[in-house]
Amino acid sequence: MITKHLKLLFVSATILALHPTLSHTLWAQTAVDLDSELGARLSLTLDKKLARGLHLAIEEEVRFDNNLAAFDRFHTTAALSYKANDYLKFGIGYALINPYSSAASAFKSCRHRLMLDVTGSLRFGQWRLSLKERLQATYRSGEMNQYQNPRTALTLKSRLKLQYKGMRRLEPYAGIELRHALNAPLVSAYYNGSSYLTEDYHTEGEPGWFLESYSKKYINRVRGTLGAEFRMSKHSSIDVALLADYIMDYVVDANAEGTRLKTYTYETGLVGWLSVAYRYAF
Repeated sequence: MITKHLKLLFVSATILALHPTLSHTLWAQTAVDLDSELGARLSLTLDKKLARGLHLAIEEEVRFDNNLAAFDRFHTTAALSYKANDYLKFGIGYALINPYSSAASAFKSCRHRLMLDVTGSLRFGQWRLSLKERLQATYRSGEMNQYQNPRTALTLKSRLKLQYKGMRRLEPYAGIELRHALNAPLVSAYYNGSSYLTEDYHTEGEPGWFLESYSKKYINRVRGTLGAEFRMSKHSSIDVALLADYIMDYVVDANAEGTRLKTYTYETGLVGWLSVAYRYAF
């Protein structure tokens, strides 16, 4: 019990330190610990060299969640990358995401994602250290509740990766990544024990009364990765990795009309992934 209280205290203090201007909204939040879960990602990539330093990659990825018991989604990605020199690489890509609902036994409305990458690398003997920054915009098509999420979610991912290149075919690596939500819903209402109120004691009824803007910025995932890439031949390689995601999400649950704020929760939990990726470069 003491450990749980210390954890909640640490999380609250961290949020206040990172977002002091949002401290008045904390009264609306309920901390929720999610159950740990294991998933899998399997992907196939074709990498075509178009010119010196310029590559086109087509990737198909399938994901499973719920402790590998349920199919989650397809990712179809096309990306261009350009390596300007030994230290700098640029990329642009598009992904079509088809999520699947196990409860409804049907695919949900697809999502469209645009990605811009910048990667800087340094070599120290047999080690390579790289920092990758990715800005992505994910557009949700179809019907959705825009009082819970923006139509287009903006995210910045920052990944630091250390890779050992001293072996002939095997390259082990480790990395850490932070995912920043850039335009999450900013909720100004707070919970007084029976209902949600604004600072002027305005209760539910008017559409969108609790949604101040889509301007909330915070770190909503920390990912640790441990893996290895094995070069099977001149053209083929396979990458096997274990990923651990610590999720920290603010979740708004409201009716579709925006006249009622049901809950406003801060959800935390650990999700593990087994990733197996095959690449053919030519």
